[in-house]
Amino acid sequence: MSVRVRFAPSPTGNLHIGNARTALYNYLYAKASSGVFVLRVEDTDQERSKKEFEDSQMSDLAWLGIEFDEGPNNPGEFGPYRQSERLEIYDEYAQKLMAEGNAYHCFCSTELLEAKKAKAIEAGVDPQYDGTCRGLSADEVSTKKEAGESFVIRFRAPDKGYKLCDHVRGEVNFPAGMVGDFVLVRSGGLPIYNFACVVDDMLMKITHVIRGEDHLNNTLRQLMLYEALGSTAPEFAHASLLIGSDRQKLSKRHGATSVAQYKEGRYLPQALTNYLCLLGWSHPDELDVFSLGDLESVFSIDRFNKAAAIYDLEKLAYINGQHLRKMDDLEIFGRLDTKELECTDKSDEWKIKMVTLFKKDANFFSDIEDKLSLIFGLDVENSEEVAEVQGWESTTSIRNYVGEKLASMDGEYLRSEDLKSWMGELKSEFKIKGKELFKGLRVVLTGRAHGPDLGELVTLTTLTILKKRVSNAN
Repeated sequence: MSVRVRFAPSPTGNLHIGNARTALYNYLYAKASSGVFVLRVEDTDQERSKKEFEDSQMSDLAWLGIEFDEGPNNPGEFGPYRQSERLEIYDEYAQKLMAEGNAYHCFCSTELLEAKKAKAIEAGVDPQYDGTCRGLSADEVSTKKEAGESFVIRFRAPDKGYKLCDHVRGEVNFPAGMVGDFVLVRSGGLPIYNFACVVDDMLMKITHVIRGEDHLNNTLRQLMLYEALGSTAPEFAHASLLIGSDRQKLSKRHGATSVAQYKEGRYLPQALTNYLCLLGWSHPDELDVFSLGDLESVFSIDRFNKAAAIYDLEKLAYINGQHLRKMDDLEIFGRLDTKELECTDKSDEWKIKMVTLFKKDANFFSDIEDKLSLIFGLDVENSEEVAEVQGWESTTSIRNYVGEKLASMDGEYLRSEDLKSWMGELKSEFKIKGKELFKGLRVVLTGRAHGPDLGELVTLTTLTILKKRVSNAN
């Protein structure tokens, strides 16, 4: 059978960065295996599920370049693809389990169950359902229903151990007695996650389930259900947890945790997918920088790592910079916020030269934008270093010399040849050289003590700006 994988988000909030990684792994495995990638929306939490969250999650996945072969917007033969539209299916299988003796009605109240749970915890016993309703006869069930008593449907958990051969964790053994009889269907008729998930994966013919390690505990209940339904369980791969630098589970205290925040922060989607892929998976050629397309022929679930993956924003910034520098210079320019700088009338040659100069050590668009004041700004950096350079006698000579040269010049820009000529004259006639020459010229012409190549920078700055800077410095 061909590979079929799925991503099944709950539309109860923004797309979490961990869920985006899960979607990415499934997408890549489907591509690498020439398989099918299914989107299933798990929206049975009626209070918290919202269409706006579903739409935002789909928008974020599309921004990341993650596409689906089947789903609510492109249905195949295994729909519907929203769980809220599959309630009759879950009821059918719940009735089947009860008819075969694998599930039963439970009328225990929430208050009674909470009291039993508290008593078990107090006694140091693992709280499990004690089977109060396990042996109810058909007549007793009928009587309670007629009396209007609320009930859930519970699964009759087998008293035996189970074994899982996981692609990441290896052999995982679940000894007998780990779970008691668990709920399949709530009192309102809505299915519990583990039940709906198994029914859907079974009917949608999912062959591989790739998800986070935090779902490993769910697997025992799901294996029981597959067995009771007479179905073969899919293969499992539980990817490592994402943790912060403090080695705690990734949360808001570690920074942005939703894809929307990175989109709003103007990260490159190709950089985010690149980085997410590395969090628990390694490239066969030990590469750190790659595109989704590069991975389609090399991605394998056998290269997952067991160890928890540390979410490192500095590494993400580095990868973002690597992808930024691969972009076309004019495309980069088009994505800069340059409205206040009024530089949209510049020639393509000027735009390319500017981006080429500033992108060398930039990780984000904002890094380039922050440096545009070196071209357009008139202020002088308020620092001890600049004040020191301004106080040199040689700097006064440079300022006077440059001011006279600029005053006599026409046109729009200074040429690099002009700057070289000035430096030659300042060396030969004024005997200014070395640090005094280079730092003095930079402070006079840019108002800064440090920056990119001065020759390239001043040829991007208009003579009008240069004249004002020198004049303001006097």
